[in-house]
Amino acid sequence: MVAFIEPELTSIAFCWRVERRDGVALGCTSHDRDLLIDGLVYRASPGMLPSAVSLSDGFEASALDVSGALTSDAITEADLAAGRWDGAAVFLFMVDWEEPGAEELPLARGELGDISLTGQGFTAELKGMTAALDRPVVEQTSPECRAELGDARCRVDMAGRVRIARIAAIVGEETFELSEAGADRAYAYGRLRWITGNNSGLESPVLTSAGARLTLREPPPQQARIGDLVEMAEGCDRAFATCTGRFANALNFRGEPHLPGIDLLTRYAAG
Repeated sequence: MVAFIEPELTSIAFCWRVERRDGVALGCTSHDRDLLIDGLVYRASPGMLPSAVSLSDGFEASALDVSGALTSDAITEADLAAGRWDGAAVFLFMVDWEEPGAEELPLARGELGDISLTGQGFTAELKGMTAALDRPVVEQTSPECRAELGDARCRVDMAGRVRIARIAAIVGEETFELSEAGADRAYAYGRLRWITGNNSGLESPVLTSAGARLTLREPPPQQARIGDLVEMAEGCDRAFATCTGRFANALNFRGEPHLPGIDLLTRYAAG
């Protein structure tokens, strides 16, 4: 046990380090002044307030709530609504605010779950490491492929299947004209990553494409503008016919297209 919690009069401060998936890191503390720990400044404003923290040596899924204030330079309502903080890694610990870099007492580690906005603040669920035990252990059978195009299981070479372009025209909230045309439906079920503009760093799933026109599954979190730089990656509808005909990758197909489903008993013999 660390020494700074043993005296009758203590100088304890809670600290949170939040790391987004795009690499942005934020430090907050419950102390009334900023603390410098391992090169990161833990700001006293906006502070964060956790719910009761309990530690155990069991395997129960642990979670706690963290609340905080919205500010223009740290955690903004627009960033929360855009999903920039979804799944961010969180490390909660205690330090001695008189010597913040000397010792640390870890309290909780996990990732941000459900986030809700409340007036000028927010409340986020912190999912502990044991929450991963609630996930399925094995995959369920499916006629569609369960791999992602280009990942270690799919093994399709994505070189030449990713393209950089700019938004040339805005047709609708979900539909854009790009500066470069591609093959019809080449980017259907793929992804679009925003490089510049209001949505920089975010990704949007693609519904379909036809030439230079691209339609997203849903509008981007922030308004897109003409000239925004984007990265487009080809997609796959996960069908066995597409895997064999378009990618010649039947050997790595991660599905069971010929396995009878639960509707087998309701089928009728063809005339």
